[in-house]
Amino acid sequence: MLDFFFYVTMVLFIIVCTFLMLLVLIQKGRGGGLSSAFGGAGGNTAFGSKTGDVLTWATSVVFGIFLLLAMGLNLLANARSAPRLPVGAATPAAQTPLIPNDAATPVTPAPSTSPATTQP
Repeated sequence: MLDFFFYVTMVLFIIVCTFLMLLVLIQKGRGGGLSSAFGGAGGNTAFGSKTGDVLTWATSVVFGIFLLLAMGLNLLANARSAPRLPVGAATPAAQTPLIPNDAATPVTPAPSTSPATTQP
């Protein structure tokens, strides 16, 4: 079920990305850009004189949807890559150890070696 939501969100994300690119490309330029705001060009401002335009509003809404989908896609991708235990499986801490610690098996210490000495 998680994979289904991941792929549906991915398809929606690609559609919104394409729509956002097209929406930005069809907007009319606002003059000389940011450089004209600092060097002249009459009464133009850095963001244009008509900020309440329908295309600007639509771009802001689509960008908000883009951000929400990007965050959701990130959460779904992290959830998909997390290791999953089968139902009824023991937690890793409750599993049997790799080295047996039975009383029947005597544990012998490793032989101690002294550092090598050099003779003159």
